[in-house]
Amino acid sequence: MALLDTPEIGEPTAVRGEIRRRTSVKTETGNGLYNDSMTSSSSNGESYKENELNESDTNESNKEQIEARDEARDEEKKEKKKTTKGVHYAYRASTPAHRKIKESPLSSDAIFKQSHAGLFNLCIVVLVAVNSRLIIENLMKYGLLINSNFWFSSRSLRDWPLLMCCLTLPLFPLAAYLVEKLAWKKRLSDPVVISLHLIITTAAILYPVFMILRFDSVVLSGVTLMLCACINWLKLVSFVHTNYDMRSLVNSTNKGEAESTSLELFYDVDFQSLVYFMVAPTLCYQISYPRTAFIRKGWVLRQVIKLVIFTGFMGFIIEQYINPIVKNSRHPLKGDILYAIERVLKLSVPNLYVWLCMFYCFFHLWLNILAELLRFGDREFYKDWWNAQTVEEYWRLWNMPVHKWIVRHLYFPCLRNGIPKGAAILIAFFMSAVFHELCIAVPCHIFKFWAFIGIMFQVPLVLVTSYLQNKFQNSMVGNIIFWCFFSILGQPMCVLLYYHDVMNQKVVNGK
Repeated sequence: MALLDTPEIGEPTAVRGEIRRRTSVKTETGNGLYNDSMTSSSSNGESYKENELNESDTNESNKEQIEARDEARDEEKKEKKKTTKGVHYAYRASTPAHRKIKESPLSSDAIFKQSHAGLFNLCIVVLVAVNSRLIIENLMKYGLLINSNFWFSSRSLRDWPLLMCCLTLPLFPLAAYLVEKLAWKKRLSDPVVISLHLIITTAAILYPVFMILRFDSVVLSGVTLMLCACINWLKLVSFVHTNYDMRSLVNSTNKGEAESTSLELFYDVDFQSLVYFMVAPTLCYQISYPRTAFIRKGWVLRQVIKLVIFTGFMGFIIEQYINPIVKNSRHPLKGDILYAIERVLKLSVPNLYVWLCMFYCFFHLWLNILAELLRFGDREFYKDWWNAQTVEEYWRLWNMPVHKWIVRHLYFPCLRNGIPKGAAILIAFFMSAVFHELCIAVPCHIFKFWAFIGIMFQVPLVLVTSYLQNKFQNSMVGNIIFWCFFSILGQPMCVLLYYHDVMNQKVVNGK
């Protein structure tokens, strides 16, 4: 009883105070606290004797506790002596220094078992230092080149036909909806429906091409219109193909096939679902999509601020770095090959920064902003394409909306119709090359097929990187080849080729 309330050894004053405090024992009752010493003088005497006994018991327990702690200290001292002897022995000259087989941290067997955070920090420091020097050198050489004309100029006012063309693009989905409405009511036969959809989808892509070639517009305005037109065309094809497949399932005589599909698919075409699909960040039409519960307004505001900042940074790099390099270069195919390689390598770094900013602004910021405003749930717009081991894997991870569209509406339909897998992949690359050429060549008013050749050149790279991946079983080989050919050499070369071809065309036309 006394051991539980005894203070630390070395504090006798506290012990005595605790003992004195216990001389008056309090009893709690319903009306208050009463002291037993106030009852009678005889009880006071008994209490005094009892306190003496408690004090003697406490002193004995304190002695026992002191003896126990002295024994524990002695044992600790013995352990320290043993440890000290062990340490002295471990550092003797005769002690073996090499006891196990160990690899160097940077050897091939141990390099991925180590943490390389310090080297990563060093790369960041070097990258910041090198780019800071380049920025200072560029400002000293050219001054600040970016101005208000980059965002808005008087020439942009002449692009109003392209703006009107962009605003009239929703007429094509409306026409497709009317055709599908009649098809679901069985007022049009399947051959007529297919013919009308072919006319609508063809007009949806040729109409913007005609408007851009007809009017002399800024390249950026033409690229924007062609991107909107291509997205509109892909959405139209998905809407038409999906509804055709749904009607086929409804009219199918194979009941097992129809029953295996969700019954919610079988309904009349809905205009609201089409409107939502045309503005949603997806290219694959379906009746319903996974939706979030609410809109995070603060989150949207932060993403919009990031979008403005990174768009401005991208414009700064274009005006301050890419334009001077391109203007001071010669045609890469009409001069010294070493000079062309030097220009391409010099252009590769700012071009890579612009490409990464474009990816971040569009695929991450803009599509997520649009998805948040529409409460669109599936936001897998890209995967870790930067870790791609082959070129084929990169194209499967880079642009998920387009990849899902190709798999759903092109690749598997080809396989179902008996086309081999290799030919189906070649058809997918061919279609991608055509659309890349349209988005670049049409706004530039020049058809040299550099973008088409660049995309089709990915096919042999797919074979090469796949072969190297299987041969060396190393993820780094294909990834390095991808970065070198796609970002360091391919894109800067296309920029130089298109720029000089456009300049030469202006000289021929006297502009």
